[in-house]
Amino acid sequence: MIDATFWVMISFFAFIGLLVYFKIPQKIKITLDDNIKNIKGQIDEADKLKEDAKNILTEHEKKISNSKAEVKQMITKANEEAEKNVLKINQDFHNLMESRKRSAEERIKQLKNQALKDIKNASVKVAIDSVEKLIKNSLDKSKLDKIYSSSLEETKLALKKKSS
Repeated sequence: MIDATFWVMISFFAFIGLLVYFKIPQKIKITLDDNIKNIKGQIDEADKLKEDAKNILTEHEKKISNSKAEVKQMITKANEEAEKNVLKINQDFHNLMESRKRSAEERIKQLKNQALKDIKNASVKVAIDSVEKLIKNSLDKSKLDKIYSSSLEETKLALKKKSS
């Protein structure tokens, strides 16, 4: 009545007994527990790294927003400086042109005064020369008229030469 099934059952219980005797299930449980602890530790480490990454991301986003604000402020300041420089350069240019205009007007006035002085001097010289000729020649009325006419012509020519 003992057949092969009986021997299989006996060997199965003997196998189970040997496993329990050598504490194989406890060793398997310890190994699995160690693996579970290791995996939990890795998950905790990954969560910690994830939080650190979120914090770093938040810090960098703040830095980026601050940088954007600074850049915007710098651009605004640069635009204001550029406008001030343009206004200053424009004002300097107008002042320079006004100064040059006054200088040119003063120079024209000086040249005009000098020309008037030269014309007066030439007129006086021509008049003196004419009077000298009249006195030297003491001529009659017709000659005197001719001398007068020629003196006028000389004066006109001298004035034309001086004015051009």
